[in-house]
Amino acid sequence: MECVFVKKGEEKESKEVDGKTFRLMQKSSEMEAIVAELEVGAVSDKYRHEGEEIHLVLNGKIDYFVGDDVFRMEEGDTLWHHSDVSHHAENVGEEKATYVTVSSPPTFM
Repeated sequence: MECVFVKKGEEKESKEVDGKTFRLMQKSSEMEAIVAELEVGAVSDKYRHEGEEIHLVLNGKIDYFVGDDVFRMEEGDTLWHHSDVSHHAENVGEEKATYVTVSSPPTFM
């Protein structure tokens, strides 16, 4: 197969936990794309795994923690990091925050 097209609302998998929603939109043997939604004040679990990630904030405001560094991210901001460094996100805004994470290899969902 040369390409896979997924319409909005037709995600492959979804999980919701404590004000956090993760929607697996695409996954191959090499990478995955996830849409993450954090309710106001929600904090994701801390993760550490092989690979690398890119995050793109679609709306809202998050603090993204990578090791000892903290990045204040807003709509349109991107962040790349190695995944073997402890990382997590926190919604620090006044509305639900939505961001896309593309990671390789596909280890989250």
